[in-house]
Amino acid sequence: MFICYIFLVVSLMNFLNNFHVNADDCDENCAEKPVFSPSRLVVKFGDPSSTMCTVCEQCTAVFGLEKSLGKNIVKGTTITWKADSVTEWELPLMCYYDNNYTQCCSRLPVTVYKPPDNVSISFVNHTGPMYEGRQYSLQCTVQGVAPVGNLTVTFHKGHTILGQLKSNNTTRKPVTEIFTLNITSSKYDDGVHYWCESKLELGPEGPQPPPVVKSQNITANVYFNYIGYIIAAILCAVVAVLIGAVVYIRYRRKRDRTT
Repeated sequence: MFICYIFLVVSLMNFLNNFHVNADDCDENCAEKPVFSPSRLVVKFGDPSSTMCTVCEQCTAVFGLEKSLGKNIVKGTTITWKADSVTEWELPLMCYYDNNYTQCCSRLPVTVYKPPDNVSISFVNHTGPMYEGRQYSLQCTVQGVAPVGNLTVTFHKGHTILGQLKSNNTTRKPVTEIFTLNITSSKYDDGVHYWCESKLELGPEGPQPPPVVKSQNITANVYFNYIGYIIAAILCAVVAVLIGAVVYIRYRRKRDRTT
């Protein structure tokens, strides 16, 4: 009899340890869902992280927290998950309980991020001086960033913002992304600095202020038509002289009539 009792206890413990919630059959809209704290997790790749999940008092018969790394610590109705180092880009964390053959669960939104290794700016298919009135393409290359979908790239001309671009890439792993902006050169751009910066915007749960990485500066050397401007200036001066002469002649004639 004692041996049977031990066998039942061991079998039950093995069942609880090996129990896994069926994600397809799990109800995420149940009345008393497990509650994560915090409700969203943002962690830098390689850093430690933790979260807690709490279930209701009558929901502790079979409950747990599904994870792909780290360890769980159970105390009462609370499970604390801890990881010394987050080394996965997709980290599924799901807290659940099984009550009267009903599975109820909550999933924790997790964002694993990595700032860029490098940000650089260049012109597309162009070297040397620029010419006034022509269109050029600026290219900002962001290397090794994750998730790129949370990245905003801003192009600058000196202290002026030229434009902001975002990526439609939804991958969670680090990628290199190239952002392109078209500009039209002006004579006033001669000597100005072009540069770009990346900002990883991860929401209020993420690092504050958001991680920003800036590129190097590239200096614009713009050639413009000096002769055309000189001719235009001469023409303006001639027109001004002619107008002045006409006004003066009319004034003399009017004065002569009065005398």
